[in-house]
Amino acid sequence: MAVATAGLVLGVAGCGSEDEPPKSQPPVSSAAPSKSEGNEKPQSEAPEEVLAVLKGPNGFELTITSAKRDPGGFLTIKGRLKNTGDKGQAVPEMRGDETEVLKHGDSLGGATLVDGVAKKRYYVLRDTDGRPLTTTGLALVGAQESAEVFMQFPAPAEGTTEVTFQLPTFEPGTIKLS
Repeated sequence: MAVATAGLVLGVAGCGSEDEPPKSQPPVSSAAPSKSEGNEKPQSEAPEEVLAVLKGPNGFELTITSAKRDPGGFLTIKGRLKNTGDKGQAVPEMRGDETEVLKHGDSLGGATLVDGVAKKRYYVLRDTDGRPLTTTGLALVGAQESAEVFMQFPAPAEGTTEVTFQLPTFEPGTIKLS
């Protein structure tokens, strides 16, 4: 019994010596600022590209900043929905009128892409429960404030380099694909 107790004491004492970082290495807390800096854009990053600006009702604008093909055969569109007005207001209706999308609440589920050359229309993808793969829950946007948004579509054919983006209640816009 005494041997087992002595072994436990030595084991605990040995573990405690590794809790402090060696003096030659910086403390672990010095790495923490890099995580918070992840929200800021690195200085070497190019300014955000604007692919299109769509005007909507009541001073709302949708600025599309990215339209990228994903390896899985999807096209993800990202941007900002901004209220350019001088007072906060409700986001305009953008979910379309499809029954499956309507039952899942406010979203950008009414967005479509039109490939005029191939004469195809692409609708926002949905998950297995019918929820659109878009930003959801947008209700109010304050004066001069914006919200980051995304939408995911099936990717048009590889040869397609531009499509017309349509969102209910907004004017359409042409965007180049990357």
